[in-house]
Amino acid sequence: MKKITQKLLTFSELAFNGLRDYWENHQVNKSISSGLAFIFVIGLGLSFLTSQDWIYLGQFELYFQNPFFAIEIVFTLLLILELLSLVFILPKSVAHAVGKQFELLSLIFIRSGFKEFGHLHNLTWKAIPDELYHMMAYALAALSIFVIMGFNYKMQMHSSLKINESDQKEFFQTKKALALLLLIAFVIIGLNDVIFLLQTGEYLHSFGRFYSVLIFSDIIIVLIALHYTLSYYRIFRYSAFVLATIFIRLALTTEIYFNVIIGVSAALFVLLLSASYNYFLKSLPDPELD
Repeated sequence: MKKITQKLLTFSELAFNGLRDYWENHQVNKSISSGLAFIFVIGLGLSFLTSQDWIYLGQFELYFQNPFFAIEIVFTLLLILELLSLVFILPKSVAHAVGKQFELLSLIFIRSGFKEFGHLHNLTWKAIPDELYHMMAYALAALSIFVIMGFNYKMQMHSSLKINESDQKEFFQTKKALALLLLIAFVIIGLNDVIFLLQTGEYLHSFGRFYSVLIFSDIIIVLIALHYTLSYYRIFRYSAFVLATIFIRLALTTEIYFNVIIGVSAALFVLLLSASYNYFLKSLPDPELD
């Protein structure tokens, strides 16, 4: 059984490393950037042609009548790409993976701000609509998370797993296997969204669903860590990261104002966690797991 498990871990590691190297290739990143710019221009062109009644896009007609819909398209694609990057970051460092999740939340808030801007039709001071207040809330929340994560990364301290080399390798192989499963879940969720879009003309934006999968993956990492350490500080840190992911998931489903409050509060929670952990790490006698 152990030999079969080791073969599966080795295979998944090779597959993960190959996909990660391809994703992080500079030429691939350039192609993605060019593709996003091309899609943005095409979206603007379709919006213009639709607004002039020169073309008819069927069930997508209403979306492209809004000239700012092109912005929403490219930001949605950018968020999807960032979600994909999160999968490849997970095996490197759980702390960095959590930070990436908050980066994604800040981008989601920015995207929501652009989406609200598309609803503005009257920009006079005498008739300021609710959308403007929503934009301000999203902008301030995104900026707050950006600043908080900046401080969090600066104070981030890492400690290695103080075990033998074989167990260390097995631990990282297990995280890569888990990341590979996350990648499969990412593809399945994405395909489901595309099928629903083609059938109904409505995009689900299943960021919340993927974050739900992340919660379960984070819990699995906590359980895996128990195999290598019983240190209260490390287990608490991992468990607190899971709680932070749950807060992010809640922020994606609650109403405006409550979602930004939950998101910023969760970021502050992680910042306080990092500060506390770093302080106690200096006095811990046996540094272990990152």
